[in-house]
Amino acid sequence: MYNLLKGKKGIIFGALDSNSIAWKVAERAHEEGATFVLTNAPIAMRMGTINELAEKTGSQVIPADATSMEDLSNLIDQSTEILGGKIDFVLHSIGMSLNVRKGKHYTDSNYDFTHKGFDISALSFHRVMNLLYNKKAMNEWGSIVALTYMAAQRVFPDYNDMADNKAYLESIARSFGYFFGRDHKVRVNTISQSPTPTTAGSGVKGFDGFINYAEKMSALGNATAAECADYTISLFSDLTKKVTLQNLFHDGGFSNMGVSDGVMEKFVNEDA
Repeated sequence: MYNLLKGKKGIIFGALDSNSIAWKVAERAHEEGATFVLTNAPIAMRMGTINELAEKTGSQVIPADATSMEDLSNLIDQSTEILGGKIDFVLHSIGMSLNVRKGKHYTDSNYDFTHKGFDISALSFHRVMNLLYNKKAMNEWGSIVALTYMAAQRVFPDYNDMADNKAYLESIARSFGYFFGRDHKVRVNTISQSPTPTTAGSGVKGFDGFINYAEKMSALGNATAAECADYTISLFSDLTKKVTLQNLFHDGGFSNMGVSDGVMEKFVNEDA
C-alpha cells in the first residue's frame, strides 16, 4: 500500500456486493488510508451485503435514493458531519435499465422504463454534483469519478438504452466538470471499464460471450474490477491533480483495436 489517500474523505455510491466495482474501490480506498461513507438506494441495500463492507472498512452507511434531491442533500450533509469536514473524493457507480431487466428490445422501448433508467443512471450524476457544487462540500483538488462503458461511443446492440444513459453521463462529466474545475478546483472524470462480471453487468443479454470476445480483442486482456479499483484510486489521489474532463478507457486496449489475431483466427478457421 502507498498511503495515496491518507487523510482523505469520500462518498462511495453503488457498492452492492463483493462483485461490485464500487465494493473493490471501497476496499482499496480503506487500504490507502481514506475514510468514507457508503451509500446505495434502500432497495439495493436490502438486496446486497453493504453492511459487511461497512464493518470491514469502518464506514457508516447512509441510504439515499439517487433520484431524490432531498435524499442526496441529506447524504452530503450527514457525510460531512460524520467525516468531520469537506469531501475529497466521490465515486458514482450507479446504473440500471428497466428495459434490459424486463426484456424490452431497444427498438420497442417502454419509455416510462427509459425515463426511469435515465434518471437513475445519468441524471443522478448531475444531481450529486449540483449539490456538492452549491453546498461547496468538496475540498480543492478533490476528485469525482463516474463509471461508464464504451457503448456510449460504439454500438453494442444488447446494451440497450444503457448506451444512451452512459453517453449522457459522460457529457455531464465534461460540462459540470468545467464549472467544478473553474470555480472549486475539483476534477471530474469518467472511467470506461472493460465488461466486468458485476451483478448489474451480468443482466445484459449475451454478456458472458461478450466478455470472452473482449478478452480476445484486447491487447492486455480485460481489466478486472480490482484493477479498475486501483485505477480509480489513482484518480482520487494527488498524483492526478490536473486530469479532468476526461473519459478514460480502462480496457486493456480494446477501445483502440480494429481486430486481433485471436478473433481473426476464429473466422479463418470457420472459413476453412
